[in-house]
Amino acid sequence: MAKSKNHTAHNQTKKAHRNGIKKPKTQRYPSMRGVDPKFRRNARYAAQGTQKAIAAAKKEAATA
Repeated sequence: MAKSKNHTAHNQTKKAHRNGIKKPKTQRYPSMRGVDPKFRRNARYAAQGTQKAIAAAKKEAATA
């Protein structure tokens, strides 16, 4: 009896392209999970500072 074939790529590319090969969807704000803790900590403080600056600018615009 002949040996059976272990693998073939026949027809696989046609099947894949029928529905279109799509890029993986990316999130607008990617997760910070697995990022360097020092960077995460600094980013948090930077975001707080930005929020304070925006709030101050809004307050100044409202009074002026």
